[in-house]
Parts: sequence; structure tokens; C-alpha cells
Amino acid sequence: MDEGLIITFISVAMFVGCFVLGFIPLLFGLSERSLQFVSILGAGLLCGTALAITIPEGVGLLEESWRGEPWELYTLSWMTTLGLVIHAAADGFALGAAVATGQVTVQVIVFFAVILHKAPTAFALVTFLMHAGLERKYIQGHLLAFSAASPIVAITTYFILHALSSTGMGMLFSAGTFLYVATVHVLPEVSSSRTSRPSSDLQQHTGAETHQQRYLGLLESLTLILGVGLPMVLSLGLRDD
Repeated sequence: MDEGLIITFISVAMFVGCFVLGFIPLLFGLSERSLQFVSILGAGLLCGTALAITIPEGVGLLEESWRGEPWELYTLSWMTTLGLVIHAAADGFALGAAVATGQVTVQVIVFFAVILHKAPTAFALVTFLMHAGLERKYIQGHLLAFSAASPIVAITTYFILHALSSTGMGMLFSAGTFLYVATVHVLPEVSSSRTSRPSSDLQQHTGAETHQQRYLGLLESLTLILGVGLPMVLSLGLRDD
């Protein structure tokens, strides 16, 4: 299949999935415990994808390029949404770089890592806006902006990297963003005790809460290990021709 069609299809799927997932807090009540496990699994997937898939693939692409030609309250709500839109743009960059490699294994694993990371963030964004007292139509607008950020950046990144033949550098950059998000944003958030609001990387953009650090429990640790190991298992099962 043409890579242009692939990136378009994946971007549309990511937009629809993120937008629909963001509606869940508006329709159903979600416990903080449930959000924590989804966040931990997403963090593990980001780490595993970066270490087992993205970095090796990026280094391999760089080596190939070196052998060839030379390489050349309302205010707070808006601030929160803007911060998460910029945050989502990094996910879009990673997905665009993955499609530019032409490797099905990389594309599939990065897609699942991104969508599992975005799900709890979308939940937390909508929940926060509901607590802020925004009307439903404005919440939907914020969710629309957040959901559209990654697909737009993914498509843009794909065509830029494809034109510049810089896919290797793009993959290494996206690996860095994966590791940063997982280790600096997500894991510190889910390992913190809170008195209110679901835990996610949302609070990194608000800076409103104080919390105490605690260790991950057994089930949380196993969930993290599962997330880290899953990309490696998928890479063995999804071999490119």
C-alpha cells in the first residue's frame, strides 16, 4: 500500500479513536485506579517501543544514509489544552516518522503505543474541563483540538522526512520524546498520591497539585513490565518482508 495512504488512514484512525475515547468521561464514571493502570501500560509501551524498536530502527536508517549520499479556570483551561496539544504534537511526530520508515512492524507498534498513551490523557483533559465548569460544547471543542493535533503533525512529519530523507533522525528524535514523556511525565504522575483529580500527565501542565511520592505496587509494576515487553513480542511476530 502507498505510504501516503497509510499515514492518512492511521492519522484518521488515531483522530477518531482519541476523540471517541475522550467522550468516555462525559458518559461514564472512571475510577482513578483504572486510569492509573492505563497510564502505566501506556508508559511501558512508550519505553519499550523507544528502546526495542525506534532507536535501533533510527540508528539503522542513519547508517544506511551515511553509506550513500551525504546527509544534509477559563484561562487555565485554555492553557491546559494548549499544553496538551503541543504534547500531542510529539506523538504525531513519532507516528509520522514511523510511517516514513516503510516498516510495518514499526508502524503498528508505534501506533498502539501512541493511542494507549493518548487515551488516559484524553480522559483526564475532559475530566479537568468538566471540573472547571466549561459547557459541553466548549469541552468538545477542546477535545477536538487535542485529537486533531497528532494526526496533523503526523501527516506533516511524514512528508517532510520523506522529502528530506531524514527518517533516521526523525525516529531517534521521537524515541527521545517517548522516553521523556514516559519517565518524566507519566510514571511520576501515577506514582504520586493525590487528593483529587485523576492522575495523568495533565497535572504537569497545570502545576496545581501537591503530592507525595510512593512506590508502584505489584500489579502496577507487572503492568509496566507488560507494557515494556509487549513491543518486543510484537516485533518478533510482525516480521517485514
